[in-house]
Amino acid sequence: MPDEVHVAHILIMHQDSEQSSSARTREEAMAEIESLKKQIAGGADFADLATENSDCPSASDGGNLGTFGRGAMVPEFDEAAFKLEVGQLSDVVETDFGYHLIYRIA
Repeated sequence: MPDEVHVAHILIMHQDSEQSSSARTREEAMAEIESLKKQIAGGADFADLATENSDCPSASDGGNLGTFGRGAMVPEFDEAAFKLEVGQLSDVVETDFGYHLIYRIA
């Protein structure tokens, strides 16, 4: 298991998300993140979709969160990120901030 990972992510917030200004319901947010996952599986560029759709400030950098060690992120995100192989996309991960797709860069 690596001590550090380099990942990018797409965050779709909903009205119940922590620090959210989104009006989406949980169901709308889940439908949107699942649609993005299908687009990526179909060959769409992760960074382009992150830039266009993510509710995280990292969207301006294609969702790139850089390199971080264990415990730097909320537990659900941390656990999912460290399970990924390089080049692998996560399933939808739910945190207090909303729904994420995580892509491991390195």
